[in-house]
Amino acid sequence: MSESREWLIQWVRDAHAMEEQAETMLSGQLSRIESYPELSERIRTHLEETREQARRLKTCLDGLDEGSSVLKDAGGKLTAMAQSLSGVFAGDEVMKESLASYTFEHMEIASYTILIAAANAAGETEIARVCEQNLREEEAMAEWLKSNLSKSRKSS
Repeated sequence: MSESREWLIQWVRDAHAMEEQAETMLSGQLSRIESYPELSERIRTHLEETREQARRLKTCLDGLDEGSSVLKDAGGKLTAMAQSLSGVFAGDEVMKESLASYTFEHMEIASYTILIAAANAAGETEIARVCEQNLREEEAMAEWLKSNLSKSRKSS
């Protein structure tokens, strides 16, 4: 197996773990933002997109005769749970979670941008296509958050 293919497999595994982390993070947010219906609805929609992104990446790994990394997936979920719990006692929890989500979306955008280049270089057009689809969804969520961050803060 070539070194570039090995790196690609590791990076797809990392992206899968990243989506598992995002799913846990988004689920935690949903449980605490009922009084923000627009944000809640957008988070709910992106949670479904996130689950589908993880499924697509798992299909890519299966196509490479590789599996996802249980350790990386679990580590991502634990990190997301700790992050989710850290804001529970903050008075500006929704704003902090929105800021964290916006930052996380940009990390995902960077990850998919690099993965697309790596997949294309390795001749893995299906992985590149999947990553491009995931990238478009992450960019849309980041743009929505950017346009709506000011709504995450309730007026006094």
